[in-house]
Amino acid sequence: MADPQVTVVGGGPAGLMAAETLAKAGVAVTIYEAMPTVGRKFLMAGKSGLNITKDEPDAAFLRGFYEAAPHIAPMVSVMGPAAVTRFVEGLGQPVFIGSSGRVFPKAMKASPLLRAWLARLSSLGVTVRTRWRWTGFDEARGLTFETPSGPQTVSAAAVVLALGGASWSRLGSDGAWAPWLEAAGVPMAGFAPANMALRVSWSAAMAPQFGAPVKPVTLRCGDIQHRGEFVISEQGVEGSGIYALARQAREGAPLTVDLVPDLTLEEVAKRLASARPSDSLPNRLRKALGLDGARRALLFECGKPLPREADALAAQIKALTIPHLGAGPLDEAISVAGGVRWSGLTGDLMLNALPGVFCAGEMLDWEAPTGGYLITGCLATGRWTGEAAGRWAIA
Repeated sequence: MADPQVTVVGGGPAGLMAAETLAKAGVAVTIYEAMPTVGRKFLMAGKSGLNITKDEPDAAFLRGFYEAAPHIAPMVSVMGPAAVTRFVEGLGQPVFIGSSGRVFPKAMKASPLLRAWLARLSSLGVTVRTRWRWTGFDEARGLTFETPSGPQTVSAAAVVLALGGASWSRLGSDGAWAPWLEAAGVPMAGFAPANMALRVSWSAAMAPQFGAPVKPVTLRCGDIQHRGEFVISEQGVEGSGIYALARQAREGAPLTVDLVPDLTLEEVAKRLASARPSDSLPNRLRKALGLDGARRALLFECGKPLPREADALAAQIKALTIPHLGAGPLDEAISVAGGVRWSGLTGDLMLNALPGVFCAGEMLDWEAPTGGYLITGCLATGRWTGEAAGRWAIA
């Protein structure tokens, strides 16, 4: 088998975008994917609605990448929200913009987009080999693989590694590659869960609420405030409202929730004080404030013993502390922080320790909240490395 001119390892959005960019530049490229099919985590991300990007100016969008923003800024300038939208529409998938600025394909699912993308890659001559699991480098820095037909070694003019993070290992992102790069002298930041659930030790009284949404609420953690919703689970709390604060919570900041964000503290106290004294407290909360079962249960669970005075009870309702125990398991997180440090990369995302080897996607040391940032970041770094690897291969 002739070695491809450029090898892409990993068939997620970053790897697919790198491959497309290379193929459009006339470079021969083969994608090697460990799983039986490509894009498995991409498909999972679109299960409840594929949020491809967010419709906001690049400067505002970049703030979602925290301290990695200066590194990612050049890539977003080329493949930012507007370019991602055009890319999706170019695959025959019209989009719409939600009330929060999030951009979705009208089909909502990832599968039609992925099918169209793979068809285009095939038309460009991209080869895809599945069930090829990368196992590191040989003495000559060739790439070694475990394949259905046994061990194989591949060499190429350039390599793009788009190996994902270290969460959802059953979908292919297991972080097994990190020690191999570290052994080659690549500086690594340890993995940590991002966009993850927070653990809470509930009493038995909360069991009827497992799976219940809590909305509308405003959540605060550290210096971040977010209006949205979350879900009570057996293990704790999760959902978009929690993910928006996950970084601060992971670092130990307390989490508070305003159960009635559309009412001021004074309005809440006044309504509680004017409620019928004969009503039970659950009925007062329901009638005076419109608190549903999930929000009432959360108040009784986390606010006990509840004060009797209207002013003190109002204060609890407006700033209820949820006593979280930190992040849920790394493998259950939507994404990860950590990975290949920026100090180990050139501006082209080539590894200083391994000339001709480029990195893209979630394996880089960046994190961002859900809301379109993650997929756009992967597409942007994938395109960037595709262009750089193509230049290297033909130099």
